[in-house]
Amino acid sequence: MFQVRIHGRGGQGVVTGAEMLSIAAFLGGKHAQAFPSFGSERTGAPVVAFCRIDDRDIRLREPILEPDALIIQDPTLLHQVDVFSGLKRGGYILINTTRSFDQLGLGDFVKDFQADHLLAVGATELAMQHVGRPVPNMPMLGAFAALGSWVTLDAVQAAIRQKFAGAVAQGNMDAARDAYDTVMNHKRKAQAQDA
Repeated sequence: MFQVRIHGRGGQGVVTGAEMLSIAAFLGGKHAQAFPSFGSERTGAPVVAFCRIDDRDIRLREPILEPDALIIQDPTLLHQVDVFSGLKRGGYILINTTRSFDQLGLGDFVKDFQADHLLAVGATELAMQHVGRPVPNMPMLGAFAALGSWVTLDAVQAAIRQKFAGAVAQGNMDAARDAYDTVMNHKRKAQAQDA
C-alpha cells in the first residue's frame, strides 16, 4: 500500500487534491481512498488530507501517521507544523515552491534522502497562469504523477474532467501537464548529469 499525506491551508484545495488523487488511482485500476482531517475549518488554517493507493481492497480508515509520500501545498507550513512527522525512510517529498530544499532550510534534514525523491515545483504560479487562482492542488497532482508510477498524467486529467467542466477543467489539466513536464524535464537533466 502506498500512503500519501497532503498538507496545505484552507482554500488551497487540499481535500479536493486528495479526492482527485484517489479518483486518478481508481481510474488507473487501483483501489484508493481519500479523506480529510480538519482542525478549524477556515481559509488559511492548516489542513491535512490523506490518500491510500493499493492493488487490493483497503480496509484501514485511520489517519496516515507514516506516509510514503508528502505533498506540501504551502511551504509556510514547513516551520509551523511538523509536516515530516512519520515520513518513511526512503519517502518522497513534493513541495509547492520555486526555492530549493537548501533555500527552504531543509538541506540537513534531506541530506540522506534519494535526490529523485525530493521535488520542488512552483504549483501556485502554474495555477495562476492556467486557472487564474492560487490553488496549487492540480499542478501538484501532475507533478506527483511524474514522480512515480502510482498514477498517470492521463488518469489525473481524466479525474479533472470528471470533477470540473469547461475552462476550469482545461486550465487545471494544462496546469497539471505543465507541472508533469517540469518534473520530467528535471528527471531527464538529472539522468544526463549522472551519465
